[in-house]
Amino acid sequence: MRILHIIFLCALLPAAGVAQSSPAPFDQLAGHFDYPRAASLNFDERGVQMRGKVLIINLTYTGGSDDDHVPAYLVLPHGNGPFAGILWGHWMMKGSPLRNRDEFLDEAVALARSGVVSLLIDAPMVRPDYEAKSLDEDPMEWAIQSSEDERRQVVDLRRGVDLLLSGHHVDPHRLAYVGHSFDAHAGAILAAVEKRIQCFVLMAGTYNDEEDVRDAKDGTFFKWRKQMGPEKVDQYFSDYAWDDPAHFISHTDGKTILLQFASGDGVTEAKARDTFARFSTKDKLMQLYHASHALNSAARLDRDRWLQQHLKLKKLDEDPLRRIPQLK
Repeated sequence: MRILHIIFLCALLPAAGVAQSSPAPFDQLAGHFDYPRAASLNFDERGVQMRGKVLIINLTYTGGSDDDHVPAYLVLPHGNGPFAGILWGHWMMKGSPLRNRDEFLDEAVALARSGVVSLLIDAPMVRPDYEAKSLDEDPMEWAIQSSEDERRQVVDLRRGVDLLLSGHHVDPHRLAYVGHSFDAHAGAILAAVEKRIQCFVLMAGTYNDEEDVRDAKDGTFFKWRKQMGPEKVDQYFSDYAWDDPAHFISHTDGKTILLQFASGDGVTEAKARDTFARFSTKDKLMQLYHASHALNSAARLDRDRWLQQHLKLKKLDEDPLRRIPQLK
């Protein structure tokens, strides 16, 4: 009922085959996510609210460029710390009213009571000025925009680390990232390129784009592959290898990573094990749930217990975590 399978604390299977393209060296791929760390964050407070003793600041900060204004919530516990810090990345499920930084707000507030400062950001695709490309009009431009969106998100998250460590009494040795779906995909890249975050929870993500596209029998990936044709598909995966987590997850040594999968995504035990084996870190755990892509309350409690253990948090107040409405 709760979980189909748990417990692979170290890789039990050899890593499976990699994507078919031959990417550039890892340092060159990772360089696509560099940014000017000395640039001003231009923290702009837009509003403040209290939930009990927890402070929620609505703000923007400057991401990877001067015109990149990242909407975010900063959730601050009562007291002086030092506190653990968590970055949160939301899913992109169409039709969901929580397709933005609000997805994890209730969870972040509950964890604030255990001594966590949280930063929850809106991905570029849900910001007011975003204009989406059309798959039908130009499939190559559609794919390129998707890659550039992810590059922007990873850089904005790295700037979020800068913000967390710029004040707010955050312990630099107790930083974590939680990402769902699109932001699990981005988080797998972040785990390889961002050395300041040691603990990761990646929820209902996919981690090998080229393999998924070439194996697709229907759906968006299949449609895109047919519209592009073999030569342009090869070109894209060569030029944009830096956007495929398959080339990053073998560079996650030294991180602690929890992978949460949903059976409703069509993930089998064998597929979950195969994906799990490709992450090079030894300190990892895999969980496969009887759940939809949204996962469920059992997954929430499991990841927060994981965060409590790895961030050395105070005792969790689990009742508020159980009462958070099911994501749809």
